[in-house]
Amino acid sequence: MEAHFESNPLIERLPKHLKQFIKPQDYSDYTPINQAVWRYVMRKNVDYLSKVAHNSYLDGLKKTGLEVDNIPNMYGMNRILKEIGWAAVAVDGFIPPNAFMEFQAYNVLVIASDIRQLEHIEYTPAPDIIHEGAGHAPIIANPEYAEYLRRFGEIGCKAISSSRDYEMYEAIRLLSILKEAEGTPDADIEAAEKQVDFLQNNMGELSEMARIRNLHWWTVEYGLIGTLENPKIYGAGLLSSIGESAWCMTDEVKKIPYDISAADQSFDITKPQPQLYVTPDFAHLSLVLEEFANTMALRTGGLSSLKKLIQSNALGTIELSTGIQISGVFTNVIEEEGKPVYVQTTGKTALSYREKELVGHGTEYHTEGFGSPIGKLKGINLAIEDMSPRDLRAYDIYEAEKVTLEFEGNITVSGEIITGSRNLQGEIIIISFKNCTVTHNDTVLFQPEWGIYDMAVGKKVISAFSGPADVNSFDMVNHVPSSKTIKAQKSVAREELEGLYQAVRAIREGKPAQITLKEAFAAVTAHHPNDWLLSVEIAELANDTDTDLLQKVLNHLENVKLKRPEVAHLISGGLELIFKGELV
Repeated sequence: MEAHFESNPLIERLPKHLKQFIKPQDYSDYTPINQAVWRYVMRKNVDYLSKVAHNSYLDGLKKTGLEVDNIPNMYGMNRILKEIGWAAVAVDGFIPPNAFMEFQAYNVLVIASDIRQLEHIEYTPAPDIIHEGAGHAPIIANPEYAEYLRRFGEIGCKAISSSRDYEMYEAIRLLSILKEAEGTPDADIEAAEKQVDFLQNNMGELSEMARIRNLHWWTVEYGLIGTLENPKIYGAGLLSSIGESAWCMTDEVKKIPYDISAADQSFDITKPQPQLYVTPDFAHLSLVLEEFANTMALRTGGLSSLKKLIQSNALGTIELSTGIQISGVFTNVIEEEGKPVYVQTTGKTALSYREKELVGHGTEYHTEGFGSPIGKLKGINLAIEDMSPRDLRAYDIYEAEKVTLEFEGNITVSGEIITGSRNLQGEIIIISFKNCTVTHNDTVLFQPEWGIYDMAVGKKVISAFSGPADVNSFDMVNHVPSSKTIKAQKSVAREELEGLYQAVRAIREGKPAQITLKEAFAAVTAHHPNDWLLSVEIAELANDTDTDLLQKVLNHLENVKLKRPEVAHLISGGLELIFKGELV
């Protein structure tokens, strides 16, 4: 797969579990109508956004190699993005939030390579190349913003999800696909909308992932920058939507100063946003991000962080005060006076130190789970990790002898010490026992016949986060999306219309065309009377060459406006570009 992306070495260093989401961009899949949709949106955006977008936008278009007339080719984008320390990869629609953010942490921009239908030219709930390429890419040319995006990914991919979060991801992915696809029955869309509405209203307490996704939405996707009275656009969702970029500037949309409270403001991906947040500058985004990170289990640790992992029912990691990291699916914690005194995983588990798996402590060894006490020994102020060899001997803790360790919280470990391991600072991080029994009061937690008992050493949990400490510890190449994007339907009429768009595109580019401009217009009015975009393109070319044809095209477009009032403003918008703002 990497051969498709050899133009940027940043992609080569991605871990396998991220590479599984990458798909090749088959540029030949883009049809002439797709190219016309890209060109219309980009011409409208560049014209309008030059007035209302942050000044990084137009600079970024040049720096990232995005062209107004052509859908971007990933090869070309990657060659240019490499100059600003980024890369881009193509994916199939929405990918899980943790993966999306982890790509950002590697300075890789995720681009859904499909493009919206002509019918959804103003806005689509599905991620597409207009949103990703024309929205996200230009702003990352701003170094301060690019660092915010990278840092956001680094922190966000560690956020702990709830089981409901994944249901919501799947529901939104399906809804976006159904809404973007041609000819989806209304009943199917209605059922998908009901499922999203149900989940949105029944999420329970928001998880870390849900809250940091809110921050992502109100900044990276729908952020405004500057003052409340005169904000500019920098969010990709606004930069890529010719409808919402204008709507968001009106008084209909409430403007709110951006702060950490945005983490608790949920959003509806299927509707225009009723309020938007305004940051004074890009530096303020990073301040709020760090403020939020300080509330995450990643930094707070303790009992609450363990409970978040247990509720997530997903692979996660805790780090103890010695630096030892336990990665697995956490299923139980025994607590005493608000502190965890014993922790348990179920299934494959790995032990690591500083994100590197400890030799002999991978999932092939810890296949059925792992349990360990946390805390100090009863009546001893000095924690095991802080004991010198002399201290250990004083407390009768040494190899090849039977020992009974009574921990606070009534956890007892009794067995013969085989060996121990220390970290770089000399602190004991693992003690291994044979013939070992572990109990909590009268409950047996480990029995001698189960084999060697490896006890992680640490007086407290200092961190907990989503995913493994060492990405190589687990086979994470298991992405099976519940839904796939649906390609445009082919028909004889559609093929003919595509041919007309291709002919007009060739004429504009000065290339040989099968038919003349007049013949193209005659064909589109005779066989495709509801199409409007090709006639706008013909008017653009006729404006310089054929006033009689131009008048016929304008008359036809007036009739289309009357027949299809929902596209009247799109036709007017296209003609305004041609006539440089004259009334049409």
